[in-house]
Amino acid sequence: MTEVAVEARWIALGGGPEGYLALPRKGAARGAVVVAGEFFGVNRHLRLVCNRLAGEGYAVLAPDFYWRDTPRAGFGYDEEGRTEGRRLMTGLRRDEVLADLTAARRVAVECAGTGGVAVLGFSLGGHIAVLGATELPFDLVVSYYGGWLLDGGIPLAEPVAPVALADRIAGRAGFLLGFLGADDSVMPPREWHRVGERLAAAGAAFEQVTYEGVGHGFFNDERPDTHHEKAAADSWHRTLDELAARVAR
Repeated sequence: MTEVAVEARWIALGGGPEGYLALPRKGAARGAVVVAGEFFGVNRHLRLVCNRLAGEGYAVLAPDFYWRDTPRAGFGYDEEGRTEGRRLMTGLRRDEVLADLTAARRVAVECAGTGGVAVLGFSLGGHIAVLGATELPFDLVVSYYGGWLLDGGIPLAEPVAPVALADRIAGRAGFLLGFLGADDSVMPPREWHRVGERLAAAGAAFEQVTYEGVGHGFFNDERPDTHHEKAAADSWHRTLDELAARVAR
């Protein structure tokens, strides 16, 4: 992913957590985006995603959800990184993640200028983005291959998975945009279909985009085993379009 010239630094979010904040180098932000990553933490790739969004004119904040155990954790994609990421992911608890997300949204609102606030996440972060929409108002929620959304499977999805609370999402999210590869190993197509049914029944405004022949993690260009260039490019353009329509002012 190409480096983008922005102003970026770690900041305190209040009450303990920190976050990686990226701001446009010139001019006021036209909105803000809270970004949640894969279980690898706020690593290099996630910071580059934040910088890329900041280059589009948004204030972007990636909260460190692992701060209670390993502050500023960010792992690579080898077995050691995967093992540590899984350990920290299974240690996350809903009330703590929602508290961190609340703190991040509060800072994002302060940085948003006259624009709105979105939340965007990848894999674990996609789950966190949808979970956040059950409790917090966001103009746009974007979930890239978020797992465990309806059938659960990790402690963070207990006692009730986020989309089981679809009525809350419908009342708080301006629009929910979800991306999934048809060959995803975390979110089975059958569950993905039922996620759409549950959101529709609740009256949520949403769109699900499915890419045939594409697996989990397709956006991450630092993982050549899973990256899919066309799906990544298409999902990114769709994300920017929705941000421009629903968040930018």
